[in-house]
Amino acid sequence: MGTQDPISSVQPDLEQSSHTGGNGNDGNDELDESRLAQFGYKQELNRDWGLAHNFGVSFSIISVVTGLTTLFSYGLSTGGPAVMSISWIVVSFFTLLVAIAMAEIVSAIPTSGGPYFWSAMLAPPRWSPFLSWLTGWFNLLGQVAVTTGITFGLAGLVSTAITVKSPDYEPTAAKTIGIYAALLVSHGVLNTFGVKALRILNNVSIVLHSAGITALCIAVLAKAPKLQSAKFVFGKYHDGTAAEEGVEGWGQRASPGYVVLCGALLSQYTLTGFDASAHLSEETKNASWSAPIGVVSSVGFSSLFGFFVLLSFLFSIQDFERVLDSRYGQPVLQIFVDVLSEDGALVLFSLIMVCVWHCGLFSMTSNSRMMFSFARDRGIPSFFHQVDARFKSPIRAVWLAATLSFILALPSLGSEVAFGAATSIATIGLYLSYGLPILIGLFWHKNFTAIKGPFNLGALSRPIAGAACLWICFITVVFCLPTANPVTSQTLNYTVVAVGIIAVGSIGLWVVWARRWFTGPAAEAAEAMRLGVDITEPGALERKEKEALEEARMEGERERREREEKQAPADSE
Repeated sequence: MGTQDPISSVQPDLEQSSHTGGNGNDGNDELDESRLAQFGYKQELNRDWGLAHNFGVSFSIISVVTGLTTLFSYGLSTGGPAVMSISWIVVSFFTLLVAIAMAEIVSAIPTSGGPYFWSAMLAPPRWSPFLSWLTGWFNLLGQVAVTTGITFGLAGLVSTAITVKSPDYEPTAAKTIGIYAALLVSHGVLNTFGVKALRILNNVSIVLHSAGITALCIAVLAKAPKLQSAKFVFGKYHDGTAAEEGVEGWGQRASPGYVVLCGALLSQYTLTGFDASAHLSEETKNASWSAPIGVVSSVGFSSLFGFFVLLSFLFSIQDFERVLDSRYGQPVLQIFVDVLSEDGALVLFSLIMVCVWHCGLFSMTSNSRMMFSFARDRGIPSFFHQVDARFKSPIRAVWLAATLSFILALPSLGSEVAFGAATSIATIGLYLSYGLPILIGLFWHKNFTAIKGPFNLGALSRPIAGAACLWICFITVVFCLPTANPVTSQTLNYTVVAVGIIAVGSIGLWVVWARRWFTGPAAEAAEAMRLGVDITEPGALERKEKEALEEARMEGERERREREEKQAPADSE
């Protein structure tokens, strides 16, 4: 590379650091803080997370058992086992491409802002503030919707579990909202006062999500009176998209292909939230390497592990119709009851609920870090950019995340498909925020090449980025489609409304207001990175700007002389 890479210039020598003694971590800490200073920020959060912790947060937020359990009913009704199993393979492949493309950017720009900061750094100066603004609002919407989908889904699981031993209990929408509020408060309190405890809970979450769920799946498979055939798991198609009796489902009204596309939501929503590794990068040691590895490994492990969990549930179905129309209203619980009776089922179901609780906890952690960073750059009111001196937590951002998540769930009081819409909003909002910086890096690849970190795809960078962007465009359209027929006020997929409001609202605010003052994150740092200088070196930016102006002047002078030399022979003739 012709110019010095300001990012790699502050990278630790990985081979050397592996041989360092007790001072190795101190050296990495200094490099991490120096790296953050290059972006124009000081170290405010505790940087005491390692690679395992960084991976664990994304792995816990992806939480395959959360997505599979809360959307299992949706999957059975929208395509059935065949669509659930095959779409998992397809979606996993393309999601891994998105994760790899994102990891390359994370390695270059490891800050808690994540996607909106990447857009600002990769885009040309003219477009940097606007693209940063737009990406930030999509990411904020997706983050809030993910927290909503996870924790509201848990509230539904709790209500369902109560009905097992208390058949008279009626899990109304109002009661579910009440349980949901209590769960949000528990997550908010821990994120406020228990930042140090989060690392311990993170380790617990990894064990529960891996060893615990593995043991659960093995137990279900071993105790099942019978196992379904591979033909059932990979070939059983079911169209349950008719919202009323006597009405055709989308498979008849449109085509089975339409149902197959909509059914992929289960897989895509489950494999969402891996940007958490980026949002936790300011709290992670050796972030330019640990954060991208956390992104890719969390998706890779979740894809393989999730396929095992999904197949264990599908193979253990005893009676498809009974599971589909479960008296508990929860097909996974019905599978457990059919295999282990109610008492055993409640034990396994409790383990799943504990995993989902951890998933919601770390979703709020990631959410609050994004809001903290966005407020730092004035994307939302700077009131929310504050780290409590005692607890080292962005408390205001934590409770903003909790409040917005609660508000987003309120439509469930009057809509039967609100939860499904929340999962679609989470999927589209987050993936649009992933896709925008990837697309920017694809178009303005020279800017990106100049700042790449140790996780570098080389010649594969642009092909992978292109494939990732095409996939994101595809799912953005598909998951806005209605999934229940007929389409009424109760069955409308209001994803397109929520995403549209954010798109139109953020662009409208930009045009009439924000463009006057929003400059994007650390505009001076962005310019320094584009020019290839270290902003922490006094006077470096000014010197580079003068050099650039002098080079431009000399280039203009050279072009003038060439024109004069060409003009001279013509004049003599």
